[in-house]
Amino acid sequence: MKLYEQVAQNLRERIELGYYHTGDKLPSVRALSQEHGVSISTAQEAFGLLIDDGIIEARPKSGYYVLQQQTPPTLPETSRPMQQPLAVSQGHNLLHLINEYGAEEMTQLSLALPDLSTPTLNPLIRITAEISRTMTARILSYDYIRGTDELRRQIARLTIDSGCRIHPDEIIVTTGCQEALSSSLRAVTQPGDIVVVDSPSFFGSLQAIEMNGVKALEIPTHPETGISLEALQLALDQWPVKACLLTPTNNNPLGYTMPDEHKPKLLELLAKYDLPLIEDDIYGDLSYTLPRPRTIKSFDTDGRVILCSSFSKTLAAGLRVGWVAPGRYTDKVMMMKYVSSMSTATLNQLAIAEFIAQGYYEKHLRKMRKNYRRDRDAVIGWLKRHMPEGTRMSYPQGGYLIWVELPCNLSATELDKRAHEHKIRIAPGTLFSASGKYKNFMRINSSNSQEPEVETAIATLGRLCHEMIEETLLPISEVLNHKS
Repeated sequence: MKLYEQVAQNLRERIELGYYHTGDKLPSVRALSQEHGVSISTAQEAFGLLIDDGIIEARPKSGYYVLQQQTPPTLPETSRPMQQPLAVSQGHNLLHLINEYGAEEMTQLSLALPDLSTPTLNPLIRITAEISRTMTARILSYDYIRGTDELRRQIARLTIDSGCRIHPDEIIVTTGCQEALSSSLRAVTQPGDIVVVDSPSFFGSLQAIEMNGVKALEIPTHPETGISLEALQLALDQWPVKACLLTPTNNNPLGYTMPDEHKPKLLELLAKYDLPLIEDDIYGDLSYTLPRPRTIKSFDTDGRVILCSSFSKTLAAGLRVGWVAPGRYTDKVMMMKYVSSMSTATLNQLAIAEFIAQGYYEKHLRKMRKNYRRDRDAVIGWLKRHMPEGTRMSYPQGGYLIWVELPCNLSATELDKRAHEHKIRIAPGTLFSASGKYKNFMRINSSNSQEPEVETAIATLGRLCHEMIEETLLPISEVLNHKS
């Protein structure tokens, strides 16, 4: 942790412990520098970091003040999935979401798409245009199967922030994170094998499991800390598991981030059974506070962790550029990549590499972390206001996805059907389980809270839920007749 991050963390802890309340004025830059024995510029950087995190604000000619924070909601309970391997058969349920992506006048809360309206993406557009004009021959040809040297070098630099030391030659560029996950699964499993997943689990991971003909074994998962290591131990004792696939940082859809103290314990458990871990870190760079959480890969000493990620969630899904660091499984993953897509389009690789090299990526992340935290708080506030009493929801510390538990066992599939009539789409919870669990859950995207139709859509969802609850209540006359 850098010096200014240490100062910022100290001040953040004081705010969280209640030493400073909403609206309170904080010490001046000079006072903070004297207290911590740091330079004025270091104190200014610490304040800037807390501003980016949405914790404080700077008032001209006045100083720094504590901002109001969203009160954490009531979280869902720890999941209780079926304790047996299951074949996945949810692919057909995704078609209505995929087919309507981009439909006009549809408020799309269902898909995990980043905000594309931010001006911090403008340099990427300019760089892409410049490369397309000046490097025509190269971008029209196949590049290395591993990916361009330029991008792999930049990815290796980025992984340092997650605690890793990965050489560029250990990285394979893929066509999105989905190819990284699918290639990794094919590299370490055979049809009929069993793969451990968290529950609920990203439906893209479940589709990769389905397409590769393996079975999913869902593990009870806490909405703040992730999978139960005790339950995982019992599952590994009972079943011939071949691999583990998790999204441990800013999880999709549950929002949890696994504590650092759990990560070495998880690796010890996997080493005991000699199992690989496929780590999906696609939302890791979108953590609201710095330093960003360490990957499990950063604790790995024997190459059993296959680290997967992408620029689809941090920049734009349409770029279709992801990557994988397969560790001891590099040759197998490389072969799976070869038979899957040969190589990833060169233009977007070069554009992203230059975007990172010129410092635009970090500026973009600083902006989006602040925006997505603001969006989370806004959407949670609207959910509290409009949804029925008893609604629970996640409180993610990064990204832009919220997992919502509906009260009274309301069907999210039915809610999605009714919402569709109002040009609104949600992702029903059954998509996130091999067994079709989570019927009264939904996942919504909070990344565009500044668009007025988002609050309107959530208010509509709340009204539809209240109507569904009223429909389940019998009139008092029918209740009395039934008793008699």
